[in-house]
Amino acid sequence: MRRKTLPLLLTGSLVPVFAHAQTVDFMTQVKPLLEGTCVHCHGPEKQEGEYRIDTREAAFAGGENYAKETIVPKDPEASPVYWMTTEAADSADLMPPKKPLSPEQQEILKAWIADGAKWPDGVTLEEKPRMDFKNNILPLLSKGGPFKAADKKMLQLWVEQGAVWPKDFKIGGDSQADQGPADNLDLVKVMRENIVSTTKEKSESDMKDYTGEIPKTGVKYDMIAIKGGEFTMGSPADEEGRADDEGPQRKVKVSPFWMGKFEVTWNMYEPFMITGVARNKDGSPENIPADAAPVDIVSSPTTPYTEMSFGMGTDGYPAICMTQHAANKFCQWLSAQTGHYYRLPTEAEWEYACRAGTEGAFSCPTDQLADFAVMDPEQVRVGYEKVGTKKPNPWGLYDMHGNVMEWCLDQYLEKGYEGASGVVDNPLAIPTTLYPRVARGGSWYDPPEELRSARRIPSNENWKVQDPQLPKSIWYHTDAHWLGFRLVRPLEVPEAEKMHQVWNVGTVDEE
Repeated sequence: MRRKTLPLLLTGSLVPVFAHAQTVDFMTQVKPLLEGTCVHCHGPEKQEGEYRIDTREAAFAGGENYAKETIVPKDPEASPVYWMTTEAADSADLMPPKKPLSPEQQEILKAWIADGAKWPDGVTLEEKPRMDFKNNILPLLSKGGPFKAADKKMLQLWVEQGAVWPKDFKIGGDSQADQGPADNLDLVKVMRENIVSTTKEKSESDMKDYTGEIPKTGVKYDMIAIKGGEFTMGSPADEEGRADDEGPQRKVKVSPFWMGKFEVTWNMYEPFMITGVARNKDGSPENIPADAAPVDIVSSPTTPYTEMSFGMGTDGYPAICMTQHAANKFCQWLSAQTGHYYRLPTEAEWEYACRAGTEGAFSCPTDQLADFAVMDPEQVRVGYEKVGTKKPNPWGLYDMHGNVMEWCLDQYLEKGYEGASGVVDNPLAIPTTLYPRVARGGSWYDPPEELRSARRIPSNENWKVQDPQLPKSIWYHTDAHWLGFRLVRPLEVPEAEKMHQVWNVGTVDEE
């Protein structure tokens, strides 16, 4: 009886089984392996070395370097499709070059070729996401079930691709305890000690506007000191363009904080997004030295899969298309090197700062909105403008109306204002699901009514429709060309546990 790979039962235990027999099954073992590891670079869209492997005819025809000897039936050692997977890690011939096959996966290819490299007629390979144990599977197994449909799809792909499990690895075992520095609570505790020791401002009277500088890049940024106070959050029932989720209005008290004078620009953000460091899919560096500085341990985005400014400009323009998680981790990255605690604003802080002591629909007269906001009343605008091209609000903050929509820290709750009585102190809806989260302020893409001080926008998974990955990237909202963020630095530095929670709410999974 032919032996097939069946290493996982979703309703039972993990039982890794690999093909050590002389024959393997093409459809259940070889095809999924090639689809997950080879077709991306050797398929219909791209042919590295002019070699294509998605059809039998192309796979056996060879490529630029190997003529017609790419797969030699019954002779694995003469077949580059096999022997190139066994090369040393530093070899230019190693395939795949960045994530080599496991010995078990190599054996599947070897046994298939040795048995004659049988490929059923009419079978075409399709590119499938390659499952990585650390990034894709370990989080699922550590969390446990019940599994969602996307989780099951990843588990199924992992199984089909050989169910690679690192040697001697145990969930919750010594292999995890022996790990070195990591982007975790221990790192945040170290960062907090530095923040507390370097913070000079102890009370609201000490707060002043300041210009900071990012040590890694020398890029400067401006922060505006905002005194604490009370305001009426939400919009009155008769406000033109009002939505039901903007009420009922409630009295809110906000503690003092600094806020970015401008939206975070590409000059600030791009060195965080593109680092040149080899990273796992969760953004952690593949190799972290024991003596690494905190800023070099913080997770950063994986390399973007397209040009993220979409040709609208980068020098002096607002950064866009990041997930809330990416914005949160930028705040942590900045905090790690400046000695200040930065985060996203809460909804209450954002609206308080946007209104800047005003009570109308905008922080400026409605008939003067075009002087203060980059917007699209005629539906003709094709992109954003550099930050600070319009007039500031009464507290000196630019682009609070328009240019790019701005992330807030909160979960979006349609009826979040209901049930409040008296004065609510520093409200924050800590996210419990990935969608929806809150964005504020409207953008260059929106008409005036979308830019009102009280306007709330829920995030949507459609903001990353173009993302080709499975699972979707935790770093990019490729379809949100109008989405950015702004920094906040609260006067009060919270405990490390709260800082860690805030910087990582973007990873909360959808229930």
